[in-house]
Amino acid sequence: MEENLTYEAAYKELTEIAYDIENESVSVDVLADKVKRASILIGYCQSKLRTTESEVNKIIKQMEGGN
Repeated sequence: MEENLTYEAAYKELTEIAYDIENESVSVDVLADKVKRASILIGYCQSKLRTTESEVNKIIKQMEGGN
């Protein structure tokens, strides 16, 4: 995964891939590559969301505990 990839950029690329596939503008020759890329991006986004959720929960617990 690219080091400078952001959640927003990954989500935008996923949206574009989904749009292309839904509108049948992806040739059969590149369909597998697009689906593979989408799978990688989904994994990245899920990981980013889990990490963010964990960090936010930690901050909330610290605030509630007065730490």
